[in-house]
Amino acid sequence: MHASNRTARTAGILFLLTFASAITGAALYAPLLTDPDYLAGAGTDTRILLGAVCELVLIVANIGTAVVLFPILRRYSETAAVGYVAARIMECALIAVGILSVLTVVTLRQTAGADAGEYRPVARALVAVHDWTFLLGPGFVVGIGNGLLLGFLMYRSHLVPRPMALFGLIGGPLMSLSGIAVLFGAYEQSSVPSALATLPEIIWEASLGIYLTVVGFRRPRDSGADLAADVDSRQQAA
Repeated sequence: MHASNRTARTAGILFLLTFASAITGAALYAPLLTDPDYLAGAGTDTRILLGAVCELVLIVANIGTAVVLFPILRRYSETAAVGYVAARIMECALIAVGILSVLTVVTLRQTAGADAGEYRPVARALVAVHDWTFLLGPGFVVGIGNGLLLGFLMYRSHLVPRPMALFGLIGGPLMSLSGIAVLFGAYEQSSVPSALATLPEIIWEASLGIYLTVVGFRRPRDSGADLAADVDSRQQAA
């Protein structure tokens, strides 16, 4: 298998892994995030800890997509490629803060005992921290990095079909603008307008993961570096 196809398939698998780990993690977190009396209840700590593991896998997969694709994408715009890596790292930093807030709630439940009621405001504040990190990370930064920057790089390079890349170019900014709207209280993050604004970005990331895994890269447009290398090789052969 050609090296570029191995890179494409590795990136595709990592993108699909981000979907699986993010969805699973969110589902496992649900009792803690939705039950205001989680501290005083029986608790499902093992489930929450498994959710944290899923989000750790998400962090690794997120950064993995950027690291794997960077050597390819930098040929078409090093500035945009570096920006994509930086956005992925920023997204993962926010996810990590969310993980810490959730794990702290678990610790409070395990140690509070009969005083659990006194710590409810603290637990609710920590859940709010998680919600804000989710909004600012997967809800805003992803639109800039995975959407706008990666969409631009894929559109410019022709590594995937351009109509597919347009979902990123359009969906990314739309998702980020929706995140700002939620920030200012225009609607809830779990509302229909938010879901509709997020849909193009979801289509982009899912289709990209599937395409790279199944098909790989299309024949890329020659970059300046590729042309220079080709000229050098021909001169040496002569």
